[in-house]
Amino acid sequence: MKILLFGKGGQVGWELQRSLAPLGDLVALDADSQNLCGDFTNPEGLAQTVRAVAPDIIVNAAAHTAVDQAESEPELARTINALAPGVLAHEATRSGAWLIHYSTDYVFDGSGDKPWQETNPTGPLSVYGKTKMEGEEAIRATGCQHLIFRTSWVYAARGGNFAKTMLRLAQERDFLSVINDQIGAPTGADLLADISAHAIRTALCNPDVGGLYHLVAGGETSWHGYASFIIDFARQAGIEIKVTPEAIQPVPTSAFPLPAPRPKNSRLDTQKLKNTFGLNLPHWQSGVARMLTEILEKKS
Repeated sequence: MKILLFGKGGQVGWELQRSLAPLGDLVALDADSQNLCGDFTNPEGLAQTVRAVAPDIIVNAAAHTAVDQAESEPELARTINALAPGVLAHEATRSGAWLIHYSTDYVFDGSGDKPWQETNPTGPLSVYGKTKMEGEEAIRATGCQHLIFRTSWVYAARGGNFAKTMLRLAQERDFLSVINDQIGAPTGADLLADISAHAIRTALCNPDVGGLYHLVAGGETSWHGYASFIIDFARQAGIEIKVTPEAIQPVPTSAFPLPAPRPKNSRLDTQKLKNTFGLNLPHWQSGVARMLTEILEKKS
């Protein structure tokens, strides 16, 4: 079996290289890959790549994820997040390949306090959310065999992330303000990658499982709760922390105005995923603790 992976250098793409390798012959590309086009600003080049590789599985881990920047470059975001996935879906339809694609909680308006189900109406607030929704729609419109995984608050030990920022600030400052009215589940790129590989194996044996799924770690928290967990973990691990627990102040989203509105309710209902694929989704703290252990070991 041949697998074609786009976005190999991102957080999810990096982990997918590990999880997909045992499934077959893996061709992994990034925007600057040579010989084969992995550049999502060049949809025609992507089509040529798919035809040249002739994969059984296409996995798209590439996206325009600079949420605020997307507000000032909507056409670029649309090309990368909607047009390019649509081209991959068209090629998957033509060749009979499966397409695996990742979407986001930003397709919802963030209202209410109940976890969003796959059947709930979308209502994105930002260019990023709108273009990711358009990407989903473009894939479904082709009728190709696909798995779309909506996720949220993705992190990995590799590259920059919220945890590293909080650790740095906690060592530098006496006082921190962190948003407490956005609720979601920090989800590890490694968890996404491992479940993707499991779902692909299942789909190859049972094509009826194709469709849209919500995929996040178990439990929920705010950014303030997330930051507090990170800082407390580091303190218990012997890292010198300047800020005290009482000095991590919860503040509303309005305290940090940004170009792109954020959904306040990013809870995603994962029951469909768990029932279909027979999975247990570990609580968010367990994955974050593993990531922090890796980060802190590198620093020591």
